[in-house]
Amino acid sequence: MAEIEYAVILFYSTQGAIKAERTLLRAGLAVKLIPTPRQFSSDCGTALRCAWADVDAVLAALQAGNVQYASVHKMIVCQ
Repeated sequence: MAEIEYAVILFYSTQGAIKAERTLLRAGLAVKLIPTPRQFSSDCGTALRCAWADVDAVLAALQAGNVQYASVHKMIVCQ
């Protein structure tokens, strides 16, 4: 069974998650908006997912774009 590692980035608001998606797509990074997994939070209903290998580039692009985020979590999916 293969495991895929993702980074799930949480935001303070849905608006923040959408701003982050736009910023990261413009930077050429592969990201996707997802419903926030309940094991991470129940505050904001929208999170952003990217490959765990890309998390450093994603966080650097968010910082460069002045986009605030609440936290970053690692999620492992078995396929």
